[in-house]
Amino acid sequence: MTPLDLVKCRLQVKPDLYKGIFDGWRTILSKEGFRGIITGLGPTAIGYSFQGAGKYGLYEYFKYHYSQLAGDEAAHKYRAVLYLAASASAEFIADILLCPWEALKVRQQTSYPPFARNTVEGFTKLKAAEGLTGFYKGIVPLWGRQIPYTMMKFASFEGTVEMIYKTFLTKPKSEYNKMQQLGVSFAGGYIAGILCATVSHPADVIVSKLNNLPKVAAGEKQMGVTDIAKELGWKGVWRGLGPRIIMIGTLTGLQWLFYDTFKVYVGLPTTGSAEETKKTQ
Repeated sequence: MTPLDLVKCRLQVKPDLYKGIFDGWRTILSKEGFRGIITGLGPTAIGYSFQGAGKYGLYEYFKYHYSQLAGDEAAHKYRAVLYLAASASAEFIADILLCPWEALKVRQQTSYPPFARNTVEGFTKLKAAEGLTGFYKGIVPLWGRQIPYTMMKFASFEGTVEMIYKTFLTKPKSEYNKMQQLGVSFAGGYIAGILCATVSHPADVIVSKLNNLPKVAAGEKQMGVTDIAKELGWKGVWRGLGPRIIMIGTLTGLQWLFYDTFKVYVGLPTTGSAEETKKTQ
């Protein structure tokens, strides 16, 4: 997803740079070569590995923990609230792991000539220029982007999978084979990705702008989240939505596919099954 993310970030920060996704890729390839098209791959891989491990693992933990606190009857009756609370708690912690790498990723992807040739050089340069605080200056808007994103992602996925089995498939879930169930996981994940990309997009644009701000001179005030939002305006906060919907829809669909494939491999049911609900409660 990195080449798509690269164009999305540049369109958010410099909207006149490209006419669209394919124009962006052609321009980058002609000026920067293949290496340019995967700018930001290193911090993306590191940051979203940390965040994904925290998000998915802690979601399962909090879903179980909150259902135990609520009791079986309340956990089943208010399961949508349980999904929202568990996903928000998981994402809050996961973003602390992601934030430094997101800051570096955006700096690399929105700078030309390149901010750094690789992840190590970029990390060293950013630390030398802004200290450790430079890696976390975007934590609040990142929470503003990722927590609603993840709440929508998990709640809508669970709801979409439930709806698919109730509305479009005629047999009980247990009668479908694992490949068919994994197909439902991918479809549910893609739909959830479209929804969560849309909900969180304004905050995503602000995060990109915030991490692209030049360092101000001593005594000058750095722009904050409110300043950036005012400068962008209503139209500006939706820049790059098309590429992001494609990126997040595909990414989320694949995440759920890989996640549930692993669960099947180790003998667990796919997400959203009656067996898993009983185990969770």
